[in-house]
Amino acid sequence: MWRSWWLWPLVAVCTSDQFQDEAARIMRGTPVIDGHNDLPWQLLTMFNNQLWDERANLTSLSRTHTNIPKLRAGFVGGQFWSAYTPCDTQNKDAVKRTLEQIDVIHRMCQMYPETFVCVTSSTGIRQAFREGRVASLVGVEGGHSIDSSLGVLRALYHLGMRYLTLTHSCNTPWADNWLVDTGDDEAQSQGLSLFGQSVVKEMNRLGVIIDLAHVSVATMKATLQLSNAPVIFSHSSAHRLCGHARNVPDDVLQMVNETGSLVMVNFYNDYVSCKKEATLSQVADHLDHIKKVAGVGAVGFGGDFDGVSRLPLGLEDVSKYPDLVAELLRRRWTEAEVRGALADNLLRVFEAVEQVSDRTQTPGEDLIPLDKLEASCRTAYGYSEASGLHRQPGALLASLAPLLFSLHLL
Repeated sequence: MWRSWWLWPLVAVCTSDQFQDEAARIMRGTPVIDGHNDLPWQLLTMFNNQLWDERANLTSLSRTHTNIPKLRAGFVGGQFWSAYTPCDTQNKDAVKRTLEQIDVIHRMCQMYPETFVCVTSSTGIRQAFREGRVASLVGVEGGHSIDSSLGVLRALYHLGMRYLTLTHSCNTPWADNWLVDTGDDEAQSQGLSLFGQSVVKEMNRLGVIIDLAHVSVATMKATLQLSNAPVIFSHSSAHRLCGHARNVPDDVLQMVNETGSLVMVNFYNDYVSCKKEATLSQVADHLDHIKKVAGVGAVGFGGDFDGVSRLPLGLEDVSKYPDLVAELLRRRWTEAEVRGALADNLLRVFEAVEQVSDRTQTPGEDLIPLDKLEASCRTAYGYSEASGLHRQPGALLASLAPLLFSLHLL
């Protein structure tokens, strides 16, 4: 037996090739839909969104996790591109910055039509698959991008936004973010405020996917209980395996199961291993865990490429997706389970969101109380005496207090 020790490396190589070949075969028919990629942010920071700059050519761009050859090698067939603007734009120019990032996503589709096609529906994704192009969707990362306005939410929908992350790493005036759970931020809405509930309902009405990456656990639970449609975590991992507050706890994973929702696993080392180093195998552990607790229909991929500084060994860029799929096959995932994680689970959620939507309903007209907004960079048009009647009772009483005092009624 020991005389044939040299055969074992050969057997391992052959077995590895078998899983790689099987992964490629599956992905030719069902390419991956990734939940979150920050290439548009890199185009802003590196080139100020000047796509005609020769250095910004997406066929040869080398300093990013993402370019066209890497997308092709990774069998990426659908991508939610992040229209991201940082928290320091809140109450300043967040809407402007978000519009610019949506614009650059559309221009990517215009400049490289043989590779990208901008779509806004599950049907559009399936058509892009048939055409061999990357279905490109807009995901707005951070509720501060709507500036606490249902009108802005609707406008972004009309511009192609198909998911909104309710918070980034800061509270909005209507939803709490994940830093509340670490003690680095204070809860303001105890999950969702009354206006935050209006945002969720309006997203359901429009057919915008609700994204719970970056939110507090209380916000996760409140939204899962309120939403009439499944939700996603576009780039989060399993808290049980890495106790980072950006990850999803098991009791929330159980709610994900009950609501038919989806967790698209993040590849950032700090969320995978809670260390600076991580491996592809550890990412597969997160996929296994979510599959076990939330069900096989709850698993997806949300790599966070070009939005993070550290990636696992073996998942250095978007071309490495087949290696991760091969690892799942090695772990005895069935072909149907793999296809679900690649695309079918997201398509199911998207279709459910579309079915719940009902734009024949009257658009939401709720206003957030004016005293919940920072006023230094904004006007108060529309907050008339009549609109004041829509305020929460406490805010209305506070606004009337001077008058009541003058009449000796308080």
